[in-house]
Amino acid sequence: MAKKAAAKPAAKKAKKTTAKASSKGDDFRAKTADELNTQLASLKKEQFNLRFQRANGQAENTGRIRGLRRDIARIQTVLTEQRRAAAKA
Repeated sequence: MAKKAAAKPAAKKAKKTTAKASSKGDDFRAKTADELNTQLASLKKEQFNLRFQRANGQAENTGRIRGLRRDIARIQTVLTEQRRAAAKA
């Protein structure tokens, strides 16, 4: 058996990250409860319409339904956090 050349790839340089990327949750936490409630209502309407489109076989972007569910859950979580923080204060 012939020996293989010991060619190891050069070590990759670690990327330096200076700031954390903003998440959707952080964006929602920056809004007031009224803004969140109006956004929640619009997301629920959109979810309702997409469910009907999916049932009729007209939905083009079915992944959007999953994203809407998650955004709705994020907003509800932030609203709950804000209510609990107000109750403690």
